[in-house]
Amino acid sequence: MPLLNWQALKPNQVTGTVFNELDDEQILEELNMDMFEEQFKTRAQGNPADLSKIKTKTQKAPSKTSLIDANKAKNLAITLRKGAMDPSAICTAIETYDQQSLSIDFLELLEHFIPSDFEMKLLVNYEKDGRPLEELTDEDRFILRFGKIARLSQRIKTLTFMGNFPESVKRLQPQLNSIIAASMSIKSSTKLKKILEIVLAFGNYMNSSKRGAAYGFRLQSLDLLLETKSTDRSQTLLQFITSIILEKYSDLANFHTDLHFIDKAALVSLDGILQDIRSLERGMEMTKKEFLVQDDSPVLKEFIKTNSEQLDSLIKDSKTAQEAYASVVEYFGENPKTTQPSMFFPMFGRFVKAYKTAQQEIEQKKKMETEASEVKEAPSPNKAGGQKGPMMPKMPQMDLIAELKKKQLKPPVREGKDGALEDIITDLRNTPYRRTDGRRPAQRQDT
Repeated sequence: MPLLNWQALKPNQVTGTVFNELDDEQILEELNMDMFEEQFKTRAQGNPADLSKIKTKTQKAPSKTSLIDANKAKNLAITLRKGAMDPSAICTAIETYDQQSLSIDFLELLEHFIPSDFEMKLLVNYEKDGRPLEELTDEDRFILRFGKIARLSQRIKTLTFMGNFPESVKRLQPQLNSIIAASMSIKSSTKLKKILEIVLAFGNYMNSSKRGAAYGFRLQSLDLLLETKSTDRSQTLLQFITSIILEKYSDLANFHTDLHFIDKAALVSLDGILQDIRSLERGMEMTKKEFLVQDDSPVLKEFIKTNSEQLDSLIKDSKTAQEAYASVVEYFGENPKTTQPSMFFPMFGRFVKAYKTAQQEIEQKKKMETEASEVKEAPSPNKAGGQKGPMMPKMPQMDLIAELKKKQLKPPVREGKDGALEDIITDLRNTPYRRTDGRRPAQRQDT
């Protein structure tokens, strides 16, 4: 027969309802169910079952009294099964701050079942009336014992904080370290300063005919080095500057090795870290207040003694991170109030990545040119033998040589209004840069 997908009530949920007064088994004895079964049987069903052989319901267990909300009781039963602990042992562990017996997840679940004043009043009155507690459901008896724990809410919050504290420190400390290391390494790198100086020189040279000289530039302008291309669009400005660095400023070629943890620092939310640390401070104050009330607890005493210094060190590092970050952001002309680490550090990360790519491309190009030159200078097999042999198929290396020859015959790369892009560096080599206002760069003063 098909199933009737109704929502069945549990035995403890029919107490005091109409269903507690009904006897459906008596109805089955009074009615002939053959016609019903014939009309409602499924196609795969055989002959009608013998009603006398139908297993009757087991004897209903004596119903127990429940004074708390049915849904709350149901969820509590599930939670207690997950805890796999005797209800009395759970309450004892909370009273003694036993972190070994109570997991953080279980504590967070128990916090939802802290009884309301109304629920406690019902249960306490039930007990005062002298009615047997055995008649209460297991969930009601747990809530009655649970609710009698002194400062229950504070104890659970304290236990939860104590359990989460080591993991919180382990998570926050590396983030602070990355902010501090990245900020200090960027600000102290003399090689990075020189790189920016070269970029500033090229930018001012390119803009000299149309704009006045710039004293500096926003860091996001570094992205433009990839977008600005030569006349024949064969190379970017960054590639050209990189080639100059490799050729004339080889000591700066590995400038990026001065910069530490910039990728990790880019993932950090400094505001989020500071908020988490303030939360830890509040948790420690709550724990200390709990210890003042429960000063006989060795667990609280040991926790405060062991972790107070660790929290103080974390707070100190957070202030260092704030100061170091604000200092480096201001040093590079940005506003620390509006520039988050997720905006500041990626600008250097992108520049370093693009620089490394340009460096690899330049080295690969030189390698290809060297190989092509070696192939070109190698003696021809036909000439070496003094006799003409059959024509050899054209080798891939020969295609490369032909292509390189074509590139060599092309006119010099042109960039800008005033001539070849290569002339830029020639002028920079032979003639010191002069501002249009007649002042030398070393004499720049902001007014």
